Amino acid sequence: MALTVVFDLDGTLLDSDAALVAPFLALGVAESDITFGHPIEEFCAGLGISVDAYLDLYDTDAAQPFEGMSAMLELLGAFSICSNKHPRYGWAELDRLGWEPVCALFSSDFGGGPKRLGPMLESLEVDGGDVLFVGDTLHDQRCASDVGAQFAWAGWNPRTAASGPSGLVLRRAVDLLDLLD
Repeated sequence: MALTVVFDLDGTLLDSDAALVAPFLALGVAESDITFGHPIEEFCAGLGISVDAYLDLYDTDAAQPFEGMSAMLELLGAFSICSNKHPRYGWAELDRLGWEPVCALFSSDFGGGPKRLGPMLESLEVDGGDVLFVGDTLHDQRCASDVGAQFAWAGWNPRTAASGPSGLVLRRAVDLLDLLD
């Protein structure tokens, strides 16, 4: 059976660090207090700011695909997305880019808590061993491990590459296609 490919969105498909940080800075959050990979609802609550205030400042046009991402997704064909992003903006970005995942789950699909691959597997009707999850954080790696899925690091993200991830690291988007051949 061919692997079902599931991607994280921010930091994996989209070079979105600056877009994610800008609203926090505008709301007075110190840059040193901003980290990545959290459900927006949890992170805003931890910082004592309103999710709506953050979302009102988020620019859905600011995050751009990493180099070669759109072409790779077109060649890949079927893919899904499992993200901590707020769905209103996740869908807006997918629509803007013309990306049409088989399935996309966002923060509201996990009750505002951290993303999990279990609901994705149920939706796609696949087992963990049939999935390759591509992400950029330790949380993403744990999500894959929790369901027995394979995991690959989005090494094209400079922040991820600089963290020295262990395991399978994809350096360019097209490397994923070579892995699936």
